Amino acid sequence: MSSASLPAQIRDRRARRQRTMVTPEGVALPLSIGSRGARAGALILDLLILSIATISLTLALFGTALGTRIEEGLEGMPGSLEFLFVIWSLMWFFAWNGYFMFFEMGPRGATPGKRIVGLRVASRDGGRLTPEAIVARNLLRDVELFLPLVMLLVAPSGDSGAAGWAAMLWFLVFLLFPFFNKDSMRAGDLIAGTWVLDAPKQKLAATLSTEGAAADGSSSVTGAAYKFGDDELSIYGEHELQTLERVLRDGRQEAIEAVAETICRKIGWEAGSGDERAFLEAFYAQLRAKLESDMRFGKRKADKFS
Repeated sequence: MSSASLPAQIRDRRARRQRTMVTPEGVALPLSIGSRGARAGALILDLLILSIATISLTLALFGTALGTRIEEGLEGMPGSLEFLFVIWSLMWFFAWNGYFMFFEMGPRGATPGKRIVGLRVASRDGGRLTPEAIVARNLLRDVELFLPLVMLLVAPSGDSGAAGWAAMLWFLVFLLFPFFNKDSMRAGDLIAGTWVLDAPKQKLAATLSTEGAAADGSSSVTGAAYKFGDDELSIYGEHELQTLERVLRDGRQEAIEAVAETICRKIGWEAGSGDERAFLEAFYAQLRAKLESDMRFGKRKADKFS
């Protein structure tokens, strides 16, 4: 569906979520902030996946404990149950704290729930998403969500007293936090320097293929042939490749010209104007081919700093 055919209210909402991110190379990239509804849906999906996995493991441990009771009798139960309880506690700790960190540290920067609804985590400064930022934003989730929820669950018993009301206020403050900033950031995003962006599933365009004219480095406009050596391709890594891919897919001429100028300056080229897209397609194809070839030999370059 084209944007022109959408109701004006929906177009206005989308326009309010549009941002421009400037990369460390000085390239301005258009992007869209993930909606609050999509983020809530992703969290619900992730919690559902996590709950099913942990409950299944709990049942498996319970079955193991039951088998231990049958085999060892009551005398062998205390030590066995204590050991299984330790295993169960460790499982829950690593599951609830490691699930989000593990997936967001991956190349897609997204948990399964975020991938389903079309979101990803990114650094607000345009640089690489660091493990420190991912750890910070996810550890704060315990303070934002899980601790007040535990207190709220205890509150109906009457044992918590005023702490129950404090927990409710605490929970509401963090729950409503994304509504009080224009980028829909939760407190964890603010501390970690991250934000959650739209990442709709798209197939690569034919122009982004590593085969054909792009891989050969030939231009259909000027007939020029662009061939890059290993030294020239080695200045960038996977993060820069993904950035270049977004630039080519978006097709904004000013961004294409800016990126081409930046790459030429980095590798010491003096390419002529008017053929920037062919230059970038050739560089993208040959850089991706080099990175994939290196990975087959166990060498991986995450970004230009690696």
